[in-house]
Amino acid sequence: MTRPTLEVADILRAQGDRFLDRYRSSFGFQQLKAFRAIQRCRTAALGGHRDACLRCGYQAISYNSCRNRHCPKCQAQARERWLQARERELLATTYFHIVFTLPHELNLLALENPRLFYDLLFTASAQTLLEIAVDPKHLGAEIGVISILYTWGQNLLLHPHIHCAIPAGGLSPDHRYWIRPRYPFFLPVKVLSRVFRGKFLTGLKRLYRRKKLHCAGPAAALADPRQFAKLIRRLHRHNWVVYAKPAFGGPTQVLRYLGRYTHRVAISNHRLLTFEQERVTFRWKDYAHAGKLFCAVMGKMTCGNCRLVWQEGTFNQKCWSPCSTAWMQIPLVPL
Repeated sequence: MTRPTLEVADILRAQGDRFLDRYRSSFGFQQLKAFRAIQRCRTAALGGHRDACLRCGYQAISYNSCRNRHCPKCQAQARERWLQARERELLATTYFHIVFTLPHELNLLALENPRLFYDLLFTASAQTLLEIAVDPKHLGAEIGVISILYTWGQNLLLHPHIHCAIPAGGLSPDHRYWIRPRYPFFLPVKVLSRVFRGKFLTGLKRLYRRKKLHCAGPAAALADPRQFAKLIRRLHRHNWVVYAKPAFGGPTQVLRYLGRYTHRVAISNHRLLTFEQERVTFRWKDYAHAGKLFCAVMGKMTCGNCRLVWQEGTFNQKCWSPCSTAWMQIPLVPL
């Protein structure tokens, strides 16, 4: 891959201090930490070391990386380490890919309550898959799930959704047989959509009753129980989007796919096109229109970028067994 002509770090170094003077009050500690790390990555500010050729004596200085999880230049090694650690865990079978997406009406609550909101998204999607899979009408087996949380779209707008990689089948109730799926897309999508909607909204109402949801700023209107109830009724009337892809190959393909999502940042340097004063043009793919490529111009890309910084202690991946060889301790007879 060729080196990009423009980097996120270039933008932060050119306009970062001016941006902070204007918006520092809206920054949290983790956002400011990521901001500064990307600014200083591979510069003299972080120190470095001198490399020398043993043959000709040529010397060059290599500056240290910031290793921040949000830096576009510091994810390659972390991704490789993750892939190597997971390589021995995946089963020797094909895998399915299922995506759970939340309606955009919930975005305000996601911004105000990221940790509670995304934990609920993980739990509701996983419970939906496990519950439908164990039903004899659909599969009648115990399955495993690897879930990856994604909170933005390629256009850098908030778009919370969960990517799930699932082995093509599961264990029989007595853990002696491997049961293969009877549907081309593993489990019926319409059933998954209805159950997921019910579980997520039930969890959201429970958090609201226990006064754990923070309704402030743009979400302040939802502090009124009548407005919150109106939102819930409106969401119940919508069909929620659950997207299923057919099996996408064996363990090698699964690892390659998951590696792209576990260590991806909001925007890569290769998607940046131009930077003029406060205007940034970048390339993005619209999956709602057959993956067409578009160019977007954003006047405050830095502000949108920093909203996508993870809070400390927040995770973007979870695993529900059995989905790896670590769980498989008994001989199986396939059906």
